Amino acid sequence: MFCQLFGKYLVKKGIINEEDYQLIIREQMHVRVRLGTIAVVEGLLTEEQVEEINREQQQQDKRFGDIAVSKELLTDDQVHDLLKKQGNVYMQFVQLLTDMTDMTTEDVEDYLEDFRKESGFTETEMAYLKSDDIDQLLPDFIITSKAYVRDIAGMVIRNITRFITRDFYLEKSSRRKEYKYSHLAYQELKGDHNIFIGLAQADENGAFLKVASAFSGEPMDEVFEDAFDSVSEFINVNGGLFSTALSDQKIMVDMEPPLAFVDQTATGDFYVIPIMVEDRELDLLIAADTEFKGGEKPIEMGAVKDVSDKYESVGKGTILIVDDSRMSRTMLRGIFERGGYTVVMEAANGEDGVEAYKKYRPDIVTLDITMPKKDGIAALKEIMEFDPDALVVMITAAGQQDRLIDALKIGAKQFISKPYSEEEIIFNINSLL
Repeated sequence: MFCQLFGKYLVKKGIINEEDYQLIIREQMHVRVRLGTIAVVEGLLTEEQVEEINREQQQQDKRFGDIAVSKELLTDDQVHDLLKKQGNVYMQFVQLLTDMTDMTTEDVEDYLEDFRKESGFTETEMAYLKSDDIDQLLPDFIITSKAYVRDIAGMVIRNITRFITRDFYLEKSSRRKEYKYSHLAYQELKGDHNIFIGLAQADENGAFLKVASAFSGEPMDEVFEDAFDSVSEFINVNGGLFSTALSDQKIMVDMEPPLAFVDQTATGDFYVIPIMVEDRELDLLIAADTEFKGGEKPIEMGAVKDVSDKYESVGKGTILIVDDSRMSRTMLRGIFERGGYTVVMEAANGEDGVEAYKKYRPDIVTLDITMPKKDGIAALKEIMEFDPDALVVMITAAGQQDRLIDALKIGAKQFISKPYSEEEIIFNINSLL
């Protein structure tokens, strides 16, 4: 974030041009080396241990080094040494500036001091900015007394870095009663606290599509159902991680199905945090224990089309996928088919899932928990009543431990948390058969 904020300042002052800035940012994106890679090169971790930490990192809102220390694979001192070798973003940017322009290091330092004063950062805050310590900088960008708003924002920003891009920076947040948007997707966490987490863009030129394309891994050139589905899944991952963090504090919330809206107005009492993703604005909307209404009419999502009554059962066995996310269904279908299984049908809600099970009698069912019409727990009950020998695997976002325990008591054989790896899915499915 330091590179973007300071770079934009230099462009604004006419010290460098926009083309130079974009080139420097692109080059800087490739400089950082993963902590795990350095640890393997240094002989501190094996590749298998790095993969294990990466998998755990996908299920928890924690840093690579924190997980490695908690598992006693690295010490705090070793993590500190690795971070130093990883590269300081400030030094990376200074080096690129001096290499690609006629500026000297002394010039950069002078401009940096002017930038600090104009932006209102203290010396301590500048140190945080130079090291890209987002958590320490959040109070400067998000002024709030509401519980959890800053925690959620920090988590979403870390996941933007992890899943979307490192080319982003924050602008000052605002507290709103209304927000007109072109696109919005959000999810409600309901229970001991009521929390809304949403991503939106105010006009057609925002970064909504960038998040959709990056998270799905599929290039998209317009915002349509697949884009909403991908952004909703990204929000769902964040909602699951935050639910897990709350449950660790004995605070319980249930995750409602994500909703998506087009060209409407959100109302209530909520915060809007602008995140400039590759120079396009993406707005993070957060409401905590206040009123929030995303719009009057959500768009219909998750429909399953052109499902044939006939299929050829080949390979290891037959599978029914039940998930309201088209992106998740597509990913699971690909994994299962590569693993030698036949997907007999996809269903977008628990109601259709139960009917599909009765019709196709598959060897295995994968059930999401958070779905419209009928959730995964209710669908599981009906499937087990119809067939006590049914093999059901719950595949859902992290943060629903109590509901997963209920599912296991009802009869589910396993559960897998999103985001998951292909190897994890196939290993668990193979073990059932």
